[in-house]
Amino acid sequence: MTIKIYGPAASRAARALWIVHELDIPFEHVAVEMKDLKSADYLKVNPNGKVPALVDGDFKLFESMAINLYLAAKHGKAGFLPASLEDQALCHQWSFWGMTEVEKPLLTVLIDMFMTAPDKRKPEAVAEALAALPKPFGVLNGALQGREYLLGSSFTVADLNLASICSWAKPIKFDFAPFPDVAAWLDRCLARPAYKAARSTK
Repeated sequence: MTIKIYGPAASRAARALWIVHELDIPFEHVAVEMKDLKSADYLKVNPNGKVPALVDGDFKLFESMAINLYLAAKHGKAGFLPASLEDQALCHQWSFWGMTEVEKPLLTVLIDMFMTAPDKRKPEAVAEALAALPKPFGVLNGALQGREYLLGSSFTVADLNLASICSWAKPIKFDFAPFPDVAAWLDRCLARPAYKAARSTK
């Protein structure tokens, strides 16, 4: 049965699109537009009126990280969602950490830079967001020292989920010079064919 992924490719739905390409899961992309998120039909899929959302048969799920962890558990190849409870917990840790520590400041800068009229921009908020990023990127840099990926030498759902957030640092041209291990890890993740395929999804 083909799953459905709802949401524009240029939204948090990109994370779900990346994982279905990564795991070669048959899917239908429903690129619901932002203006239709409050429609009665879409609210039956996600009552929050937000994207992404997933429909897998009779099962419906919202929240991008929940969707990806679900798909990793159901369809993941060996090691993509690690077998041990401890390593699975680390996948959850890094996924949620990215949402709580990195996503908001990156999104603040991204929206101000690319989606806000010049006269509506908030340089103080941007400066505050940029000032908040070195601390979590320092933590991440330390975790990546001596390893290719978050859990070791293999790319896992933890890397995909966190890199999907950190990818927003690219268009804002964040300076990763103080965090070379993060820079190298992010480039490795974003060079994956599945990431490129997700970005080209219409």
